Amino acid sequence: MAGKELDPVRRKAALDVAKQHPGLLAVMVAPTVVIIAVGWFISTGLGIFLLVAFGALGAYGLSRLLRAR
Repeated sequence: MAGKELDPVRRKAALDVAKQHPGLLAVMVAPTVVIIAVGWFISTGLGIFLLVAFGALGAYGLSRLLRAR
């Protein structure tokens, strides 16, 4: 995936969608914010473990999604 960049037309389309639907962005970012908040409030080894575990799970899911295309 390195070296592949969005062409200007697709980049502009993505920015236009973000500007027209900020609620969509909020829904997409909300799980990450909740996970970080929970880890911050727990602030123990368990909190750090949960942050790493969810981060690894998200990275694995993203890699599977990108590989499927």
